[in-house]
Amino acid sequence: MNHSQDATSKRDPVCGMQGTLERHGQWFCSEHCATAYAKQQAAAPAGALHVHARRHWLLDPWVWVPLSGLGLWSAGWWFPPAAAVSEQYRGYVGRVLVPSLIGLVIGGLVDHYVPREYIIRWLSGSRKRVIARATLLGFLASTCSHGCLALSLELYRKGASVPAVVSFLLASPWASMSLTLILLSLFGLHGLTIVVSALVVAFITGLIFQRLARRGLLETNPNTITIDASFSIRADIARRYQAHTWTPAHLAQDARGVARGTWSLGRMVLGWVQLGLILSAALGALVPQHVFLQYLGPTPAGLLLTLLGATLIEVCSEGTAPLAYELYRQTGALGNAFVFLMSGVVTDYTELGALWKTIGRRTVFWLVTVTLPIVCVIGLLLNWIRW
Repeated sequence: MNHSQDATSKRDPVCGMQGTLERHGQWFCSEHCATAYAKQQAAAPAGALHVHARRHWLLDPWVWVPLSGLGLWSAGWWFPPAAAVSEQYRGYVGRVLVPSLIGLVIGGLVDHYVPREYIIRWLSGSRKRVIARATLLGFLASTCSHGCLALSLELYRKGASVPAVVSFLLASPWASMSLTLILLSLFGLHGLTIVVSALVVAFITGLIFQRLARRGLLETNPNTITIDASFSIRADIARRYQAHTWTPAHLAQDARGVARGTWSLGRMVLGWVQLGLILSAALGALVPQHVFLQYLGPTPAGLLLTLLGATLIEVCSEGTAPLAYELYRQTGALGNAFVFLMSGVVTDYTELGALWKTIGRRTVFWLVTVTLPIVCVIGLLLNWIRW
């Protein structure tokens, strides 16, 4: 079985992402999807498979997101009270549509052409370069926070060090290539500031975690494996390139593989992007600017309230990007927008619970204790600098 066939056989039947957990005779990206699949199977009565399949098709984000977007886009024309929200929504779609699609295609390319073995090879050991690699690979992962959590835990099960897993987890959702394009489309060059700041947080946290690991303050990974020192990624790339045939049939197969990766990533992030656009359009149209300035302005108190709000909002990274931009647009507080983006993954109870269960409570404790102060300090600095 070749690589693309194996990847296809391990697709999560719920979200379409790469499966890493074998449950119920299927492969799933997370326990959440496995539980959802079990509930779907238990709820489906005999003789109702056709109805279930039709309902599943209608719930596909590639279907309902464009349909709902078309309705919101035109709502102001046939329902005047919604004109302000509809106008805000059209403005956001104009900013993020093309970058989002480009990011999905990049994610599909990474999914199809970058073997998992390369990632695992780079994330073992206790040198600083391992943290730098984990941060870079998190940037290249091009997946949302829920998707990168599954991939991070898979890396842990494959033997990656705990500090590398934490750096990867922090870098992936907020500094991924797909989200970078969205942030640049919304914030302009200030979006690059957010991305670089997120990478700095991931790198510094990873280095601190390495020190904690050397002092025995973190859990050890029982899945650590011995990496073959003779394995060369460069040599493997050359071997794969020489073995690859450039016939029309194989090129078409590669295109289908990229399309599958793009489609799967879209299923995971498109719904969250749409949710973020809807919430941002509603906030921009309905909430007066003085409310933002009074409670979420560029002050320490406003930053702390932003941190609290990010903790309570359970929205995927691509969904919070428009919300963060609306916060920045209303208040001019770039630091608050950064804290809103970063603190979501640091304090997200779903991710912290998964880390607690898979790695251990000490990793969760230090993740919150180490990362939150770094995020808040950078947020205060970004608010202090006159942009």
